[in-house]
Amino acid sequence: MKIYTGRGDEGMTDLRDMSRVSKTSARIEAYGTVDEANALVGTARPTGYGDVDEWLGAIQNHLHVVQADFANPDPDEDDPQVRADHVDQLESWIDEATAELDPLQSFILPGGSEAGATLHHARAVSRRAERRAVALAADESVNEEAIAYLNRLSDALFTFARLVNARDGVPEEAPSYE
Repeated sequence: MKIYTGRGDEGMTDLRDMSRVSKTSARIEAYGTVDEANALVGTARPTGYGDVDEWLGAIQNHLHVVQADFANPDPDEDDPQVRADHVDQLESWIDEATAELDPLQSFILPGGSEAGATLHHARAVSRRAERRAVALAADESVNEEAIAYLNRLSDALFTFARLVNARDGVPEEAPSYE
C-alpha cells in the first residue's frame, strides 16, 4: 500500500463510504482527535505494569474502532462499531484499578511519573475528542456508544494515571487555588 496518494492535497479526504469531505469537517475533527488520543496512549506504553499495559493495548484497538465508526456516516451491520461491551470493559478496568487506590479526596494536579503524566495528557485529549464527537452528533448521525466510550475513556485514563503514579510512589498533589 502506498502511503501517499495526493488525494488530500486540495484539503479534502475520503470517508469510509468513499464520499469526499473537507479535512476541517466535524467528522474529520472527531476521528482525528481520537487518533491523537490514541497516539498519546501509545506514548504511555509501556508503563512497566503488565495489567495497565494490557488495558492500554486493548484501548488502542478500541480507539481504532471509534475512528472507523466516526469515519463511516452510514454504517452497515458488519462495519466496525463501538458497542456497549466496549464501554463495560472500560468500567471493569476502572473498578479494578480503583480498588487498589486510596479514595480520591480532592481534585489533583495532572502529572507524576512519566507514564502517569502522559496518561493525564491522554485523558485531556480524550476529553477533547469527546467534545468533538458531541459537536459532530449535533449535526450528523453518530453512534452514541462511541461518545459514551470516549466519556468513560477519560475516566479510565485518569484512574490509570493515578494507579501508575501510586505504584511508582509518586504522591498526588491537590491544587492550592492560590
